[in-house]
Amino acid sequence: MLLPAKAEVARHLRRYRAWERMMLAAPADRRIRTTFEDTGYTLCVLMGKRCAREAADAAERYLRTTLVSYLREETGRPRPRTVTRRGPPATARRSPARR
Repeated sequence: MLLPAKAEVARHLRRYRAWERMMLAAPADRRIRTTFEDTGYTLCVLMGKRCAREAADAAERYLRTTLVSYLREETGRPRPRTVTRRGPPATARRSPARR
C-alpha cells in the first residue's frame, strides 16, 4: 500500500479542519461549503477512505503513529507474536508406556 508523505497529509488535514470551522460558522455560504467538501474529497483520496470524517480520523492516526503500526491498524492484523519452540504442549505428550 502506497501512502502519501506525512507532511502532505498534515497540510491537507489542517486545510480540511480550517474549512470545517468556517463552514460550521457560516453553513449557508455556498462557496465555503463547496470548498469544505472539496478539501474533504481530497483527504478521502489521500487516505483511501469513502467518507471525509473517516479520512480525517485516518489522517490523524497516520500522523501520530509509525507507518507499520498504522498499516496494522488499517488491515486489522494483530501484532506478530514471538514464537519459541519448547516441544509439544503438555496435553500432546505421551508417556513411553502408552505408545
